[in-house]
Amino acid sequence: MAILLTIASSLLINTAAHAANEWAVDDKGHITLNGSPFRVKGGAWFGLEGRNEQPNDEKNPNGAPMELFIGNVFWSESDRTLASDAREIKNLGFNCIRMPVAPQTLDDNDAQGRDPVLKNSEKVRIQGAFSALKAVVQACADAGLYVLLDMHSCSNYVGWRAGRLDARPPYADAKRENYEYKREDCSCAETNNPSTVTRIQAYDETKWLRDLKTLAGLGKEIGVDNIMGIDIFNEPFDYSWDEWCSMIDKAYEAISSVNPNILIFAQGIGGSNGTQDGTPDTYKDTPHGNKASNPNWGENLYEAGKKPPKMPKSKLVYSPHCYGPAVCTQPMFADLEAQPECEGLVEDAFGDKRCQIVIKPEKLIPGWHEHFGYLRALGYAVCIGEFGGNMDWPDKSESRHQQRYSYLTNKNSDEQWQRVFVDYLIEEGIYDSFYWSINPESADTYGIFTSPYDPNSNKSGWGTWSGTDSRKLSLLRKLWEAPETDNPGHAKAPVKHTVTGLKSGYSCKVSNAGVITYKLPKAGMVSLKLYDVSGRLHAKVVEKKQNAGTYTINRSQLPSASGSYVVAFSAGDFSFNQMVYLTK
Repeated sequence: MAILLTIASSLLINTAAHAANEWAVDDKGHITLNGSPFRVKGGAWFGLEGRNEQPNDEKNPNGAPMELFIGNVFWSESDRTLASDAREIKNLGFNCIRMPVAPQTLDDNDAQGRDPVLKNSEKVRIQGAFSALKAVVQACADAGLYVLLDMHSCSNYVGWRAGRLDARPPYADAKRENYEYKREDCSCAETNNPSTVTRIQAYDETKWLRDLKTLAGLGKEIGVDNIMGIDIFNEPFDYSWDEWCSMIDKAYEAISSVNPNILIFAQGIGGSNGTQDGTPDTYKDTPHGNKASNPNWGENLYEAGKKPPKMPKSKLVYSPHCYGPAVCTQPMFADLEAQPECEGLVEDAFGDKRCQIVIKPEKLIPGWHEHFGYLRALGYAVCIGEFGGNMDWPDKSESRHQQRYSYLTNKNSDEQWQRVFVDYLIEEGIYDSFYWSINPESADTYGIFTSPYDPNSNKSGWGTWSGTDSRKLSLLRKLWEAPETDNPGHAKAPVKHTVTGLKSGYSCKVSNAGVITYKLPKAGMVSLKLYDVSGRLHAKVVEKKQNAGTYTINRSQLPSASGSYVVAFSAGDFSFNQMVYLTK
């Protein structure tokens, strides 16, 4: 093993000894390295993009220190180093690291990347965030790990809230109850800032493209060849697709002018846009298919299939983000048949209404498919940029979450969500992913490494690592080792005719003329949808509670052009799917 690792590391580091690694996407949508398919078994390792320091921190109250978490802090020292962590991550089965950074990470003189605000043990502490970034890329190369560099925000202070390059408050967490890490005093915009702003770190497209070029040249500067690509901006939820599509092309031009051998990772957008542009009350809805399938920030690639970027498909990787209830409680997790009052509720409002959580694949999969899964059928590379979660949620979550969701009867909902999601990815032919996260310092998700930290009983455990979470590793290995499907993105026609629950008294029939008739033995929720032959949701015909009886949907009530479709009907324990050809 040691000999093999040494050989792999030598090939990664010694760029003079071999031709530069070339990353691409083949015509089947596989990511390739030097012409051979490469399955991304990735995870995020964060900290250098900026942490959220506590308001009562002695040296750096409300600060945003840029320092990688490595499990060795000054108040609880260990033997961990960058090099030993990278080797252990590699030995767990990972082959790629997603490394979040902010514009300020690229400035070695930024005070938030130097003493006295750093928290790692002095034995492993690195002065200057840019120097630390170079050190971790080198450590990954030595361990045989490839690196995806992720421009995670416009600011180390604003962080995940940004949504756009020039983000301004108010942010999504402005009204969160009992939340200590609001950033209403910080902005990435030069102008149009509200009165709450006292810190401006102005960012724009010119600076962004400059920073992408810096990242593209980082491998050459260090003397390594393990950088696989650049995730050009994290969760750009505040842009329309037309805006973001144009930015993808500009990012490609900038990056390829410095390093044409790496990949462009482009996330999806959100469900609305124009909130963080200085006019928070004039946002627009962003198309994402069925409105009931609320997309996560970074998940929505609904328009990408019909309006793709102009850049080469062979260099583009779509990289959506998806999360379960531990990160965001959403309407599709509610049992609307039992609690119709929960429709449309998210996060705090969801909990305040005491909505129970039921993880049903049939409610989740259509949304995932129309947001990004369908792209596999079109030959695009799809690599999940973030997914994961706290499998013990709401236990071990922030105190405010534990209190708000203490009523839940389902205590394993996030673990259930993750398992359903991985099964979906395998069926869809999406095997490439970056799990969030490897280190356990995410309050929403924890990590692959475990920690003695507990928000109620052991706050001093923050920053320390113990073992690994076998549940998460087992789930990831299922994805990593899954055999290739022969139907990626459901490119082939779905099953022609399937029926379950025949003895329940329900029935559904579709005539050659396109008339749909169904019978309900009792009142309940009814779902009737049309899918095109690629498996993409085409129309939601019925999605509501109906009384017992017989119902008829005429051809004129189906909003579809002529062509082949799948009728998907479900009610109670009965489901019905049939291929039909509809004519006008």
